[in-house]
Amino acid sequence: MKPILSLFCLLVLAPVLGGAAESPARRPNILHLHTDDHRADGLHALGNAVLQTPHLDTLVARGMTFRNCYTMGSMMGAVCTPSRTMMLTGRSWLRLPKSPGAAPNAADPATFLPRVLEAAGYQTWHMGKYGNGFPAGLQSFQSTIRDEGKDAGPDKDRAFAPQRLADRSIQFLKDRAAAGEARPFYLYLAPPVPHDPRSAEPRFHQLYEAAKLPLSPAFLPQHPFNNGEMMVRDEQLAPWPRTPENTRQQLAEYYACITGFDFHVGRLFEALKAGGQWENTIIIFSGDNGLSMGEHGLFGKQNLYEFGGMHVPLVIAGPGIPHGSSAALVYLMDLFPTLVEFAKATLPETVEGRSLVPVIEGKTSRVREVLYTAYRNCQRAIRDGRWKLILYPLVNQTQLFDLESDAHELDNLAGQPEQAARIATLTARLEREMAAYGDKAPLKSEHPEPAEWTPPTRKGPANPGK
Repeated sequence: MKPILSLFCLLVLAPVLGGAAESPARRPNILHLHTDDHRADGLHALGNAVLQTPHLDTLVARGMTFRNCYTMGSMMGAVCTPSRTMMLTGRSWLRLPKSPGAAPNAADPATFLPRVLEAAGYQTWHMGKYGNGFPAGLQSFQSTIRDEGKDAGPDKDRAFAPQRLADRSIQFLKDRAAAGEARPFYLYLAPPVPHDPRSAEPRFHQLYEAAKLPLSPAFLPQHPFNNGEMMVRDEQLAPWPRTPENTRQQLAEYYACITGFDFHVGRLFEALKAGGQWENTIIIFSGDNGLSMGEHGLFGKQNLYEFGGMHVPLVIAGPGIPHGSSAALVYLMDLFPTLVEFAKATLPETVEGRSLVPVIEGKTSRVREVLYTAYRNCQRAIRDGRWKLILYPLVNQTQLFDLESDAHELDNLAGQPEQAARIATLTARLEREMAAYGDKAPLKSEHPEPAEWTPPTRKGPANPGK
């Protein structure tokens, strides 16, 4: 960053990131919009030309977009559970509360993000996803409202969950104003969309004609080999072989849910402006995990592809946040120390995430050199700024991708002799990262399972609403 721009960023950020002596009332509000199963390209402004997301796009237009944000890993098919737990504790996937690698005080609510911000003078409030959302962490909010769109009855219809979330959030802002509340707020809003069953208000479904939607360049009828998790629940939401028609229909429903949420986010943004809080509110938009939508023949988040389970969107906008785009390799757990720094709170010693404020300020372009991701005992990956290595230990399969020229991971270079040294270097670095985070899973099997996989003969989705 040029010196003049760096000086500008420091001057603008000073009111937000200044000394701890500043009154808590002058600290920024924090609004965190955290969606469910949201792909890294899941906004119009993030590269999807079909999606209609005008309100969330304004965050990209005025804030900092982190193009390479990931959740670190999962030991279960419900990737959202460890992901949300990592974010609210700042700890890595194998050191979460109740895990063998957890610190002695890992389950202490005082170390969870809501309590840390509350201790710094914030009013904390949550609404939305609860199950698979780290209930212990959500209970540490001063107020939490569970709304997952699963209850029966017309007023509890899942399609209207984003509307209810916006309504209650707007009322929260009005109640604060009426009570003369001077504390800054931390609102964590976690809608149950665009996770399946993908139900949105009819007006949003009408915006997308399935037959006209483009498929991903990486669409395949079937994954080329057994990745160790071929029959997980998410992968049973489409028939084998995957068909363009079914995939386009799923995309139409997925897009409708995102656009519906975007519409009601716009209502909340207007309420912030009307209440005079817009200019003093840092807004974070993120997803708990990504999702494959036909890429490589997959439909779940239980994989390590870029357009798959661990790559998520992350945009931060608001006072003191310059407009820009960062290629820094970051984790969702990095949000914990970042928000703590925004709030001038005290960071617990157990936090492993790294603050993104130096990147936002322009002091550095990265917070780590490489980034590793993992899924159960069957997949491990590492990437740097260009190269991506994925290992499948149960079947001893290897993939190497040049992300600079092959963003959709279409060309596996692992079989090229000239790449052997690169694979060895990346594998050694992966082993070091795994050791640093307490991951002892083997990277190769002495008795591998067959790599070939034959899908069942069933021709339709199974229980998509479960």
